[in-house]
Amino acid sequence: MVSWLEELERREAAARDRIAELRGQIDELTALLVEQEGVLSRLEITRETMGEILSAASAVSGPGADKDEVAESANGPMAEAVLTGSPVGVRLVPTWSAELEAEVLPSSYRDIVEILGDAVHPMRAHQLCAALGLSTDKNKVEGFRSKLKRLVERDWIAELEPGLFAARGTPLPTERAPGQPEDAGRR
Repeated sequence: MVSWLEELERREAAARDRIAELRGQIDELTALLVEQEGVLSRLEITRETMGEILSAASAVSGPGADKDEVAESANGPMAEAVLTGSPVGVRLVPTWSAELEAEVLPSSYRDIVEILGDAVHPMRAHQLCAALGLSTDKNKVEGFRSKLKRLVERDWIAELEPGLFAARGTPLPTERAPGQPEDAGRR
């Protein structure tokens, strides 16, 4: 039979062990809490910085704004971001206009416009992929098609009929181009 003194010591030891275990869990949770507070702090700083960049960029009165005016309206590091042309909120593919050349486009888009400009016939997305040396796997071609649609939306190229792309101003062909179905091009 166990004496009451031994039972009391056993219970005290168990309580001390449980306290040590709980303190270990508290230390773990404290470390996780500090880590998550750091993440939240970085996100808040990012939100503030982006707000400053966007508000400084919106302070620019438009494309004719003088860089000196911009420098006066923005201060500190924000002035540098505005003056150097922060890509935030900027269209990488501008809408076509007579005064713009294809050189204003990112190289991947510029290559598409140049290939279509040199092409004899309108081309489909998979033909353009092949001409550019890109993969012609279906999923890659579908992703590439979004670039073509963006160029069509911004008037850099024309979609003569669904899936048939050509340089802007190209008339609809009257005969079948290579790779087109038998009934394509005859209207």
